[in-house]
This record gives sequence, structure tokens and C-alpha cells, in this order.
Amino acid sequence: MAQQKIGHLLQLDFSYSIKYDWVSLDEISPNMQLAVIAAEDQKFPNHWGFDFEAIQKAFKFNEKSRRTRGASTISQQTAKNLVLWHGQSWFRKGLEVPTTVLMEIFWSKERILEVYLNIAEFGHGIFGVEAASRYYFKKSAKNLTQSEAALLAAVLPNPIIYKVNKPSVLVRKKQSWIMGQMNGLGLDYLKEM
Repeated sequence: MAQQKIGHLLQLDFSYSIKYDWVSLDEISPNMQLAVIAAEDQKFPNHWGFDFEAIQKAFKFNEKSRRTRGASTISQQTAKNLVLWHGQSWFRKGLEVPTTVLMEIFWSKERILEVYLNIAEFGHGIFGVEAASRYYFKKSAKNLTQSEAALLAAVLPNPIIYKVNKPSVLVRKKQSWIMGQMNGLGLDYLKEM
């Protein structure tokens, strides 16, 4: 949030405002919790911050492609969003590793997920699932449906390009895929954390 606000101020954009409202995990729909796990990190309940299989696959893909595929877990994304900065550099990635390890040691999976859902950016100046839910759906995050949660999760890779309020065909396909993954995992999957 600070990086975005400062960036806009440096560009003399004084109209940029932040919508943000922290809520505890029990005030976030299980649909939303499952949607981000299904979309971003299906091994989240069982890993220690890193998905080495996904890292290996991304490395092989990136060797052969012009596009870059990431392999960051929810824990890594939380570390980056909380204490680091956006961007792709080996230096930032190097700082992300010990930060992620410390989070995994001192925080529960529930706490990591709670922080992630409260600091993730869901659109221009919209941070956290409660602010996103109220902005896009006019309801509390506690009441998000499976479809709404999957749509929010579908824009997380880049919420400035992908829009919740004007979803592209690609975003709708991702939403549908996420819902399929959610149905496959089931809400009981959250009990593994």
C-alpha cells in the first residue's frame, strides 16, 4: 500500500486513494479462503513456505519461454507484500526467503492466510478482501459466494490489468477453473491448516 501511494505521489497523482479495511480470518468467507488456495497455492496447508516442485517447473518453463512463470506460495507473497517491494530482482527474492522462513516458523497457516487476504491488492487502490468485497459486491467478505470469491482470486496475479468489475474472457476462464479446483478440494481442505 505504501509503495503504491508513494509511487502515485512521486508521479504527482494526488487523487490516488486507498480503500482498506482489516478483518479477522473468521470474518472472511471460507469460499474466499479456499479460492486463493485453489488459485495460488494448493499445497499451502502442507509446505513450509516454498513449493520446490512448482519452483522447478517454473524454472524449466522460463528457460524455454519469453513469458515468465512464477512459483511463489501464499507465504512468499505475504512476505513480499508485507515487508518487501514489488518487482523481480534476485536481491528482493533473496530477502524474501528468510522473511518467508521466519513467517512460517512464528505464524500459523491461518495467520499467514489472514494477513495475505488483508493486504493483497484487488484493484486500483483496493487492498484487502473486505474492501474489495464491499467495493465490488456491496457486502462483507464474510458473505462472499463461491463465484464472487473465485472472481476476486482470478485477478490476484495482476489486479491492475485484470479487472473484477470488467472481467475479460481470460479472467472468466480463470474464475471457472478456480471454482472447479475449489469443488475438487472441498471446504474441508481448510481444516488441514
